[in-house]
Amino acid sequence: MNDRIHELAEQAGLEYNFDPMTWLKYEKFAELIVKECSQFVEDKFDFCGDEIVIAESVLKHFGVEE
Repeated sequence: MNDRIHELAEQAGLEYNFDPMTWLKYEKFAELIVKECSQFVEDKFDFCGDEIVIAESVLKHFGVEE
């Protein structure tokens, strides 16, 4: 995960000073959402030809590996 996930977590009112295992679960949850969005772009926008580039850009922006 990159800093953007942490910035969004702070905006949502989450703090880093609690149980590390809980924080890892939040990070995993965010990663799964990003992957789902990326897959949605690939599946639904195959008419434009750039859907894979867009989907990969979403993953890269949030620091999520495929």
